[in-house]
Amino acid sequence: MFKLYYYPNTASLAPHFLLHHVNADYELLFVDKKSNVQKSADYLRLNPAGRIPTLVVNDQPIFESPAICMHICELHPESNLMPPIGHPQRPLFYQWLAFLNNTLQAEIMVRYYPHRHTNDDTTIPNLVAAQDDRIADALSIINDQLEHNEYLLGDSLTACDYFLFMLSEWSLIIERSPLTFENLAAYLKRLCSNPTIKAVCDMEGIDLTPFKSYS
Repeated sequence: MFKLYYYPNTASLAPHFLLHHVNADYELLFVDKKSNVQKSADYLRLNPAGRIPTLVVNDQPIFESPAICMHICELHPESNLMPPIGHPQRPLFYQWLAFLNNTLQAEIMVRYYPHRHTNDDTTIPNLVAAQDDRIADALSIINDQLEHNEYLLGDSLTACDYFLFMLSEWSLIIERSPLTFENLAAYLKRLCSNPTIKAVCDMEGIDLTPFKSYS
């Protein structure tokens, strides 16, 4: 039994996708972000960073979404959501998951919470505009990778694709959103037919219409 502490459409979304994909026996535990439950003493005992998500496996809590995703993949090697050790795509899996987390997600977080990155509120509009450009730069790299690939690593779906779908949904607010990049937009539209994405987005109340409407 897995226990996933989550809030809809946050960094818990990618682990939620994976748990559903591997048909794991899991329990969803809602963390009311609006009430700052993630900062409560009980939650901080599980996750001292006070962030969502946390996954508990056999009474062991794990935090940081990419780490959780890799752990789920390793516990379910039959899912082929992560290339096996020794496979030439294994290092590419690490590369893209790190890029998604350390580059794209990091830039998105500054875009969503600009006040955390300045002590002068008058600079926030400039900061947001700059972040839109940085996010678009990262999306452009991904778009190029998808020019001749069905999925991020090639012909096979991996956990990186679920992670990218999560970040793409968050990026819809920027002017050069994922849907302005031809290869990326077509890829996201294809992923909307994925049974796991459809089911989990329905559970979390995430509207897939923007992705489906691309033509």
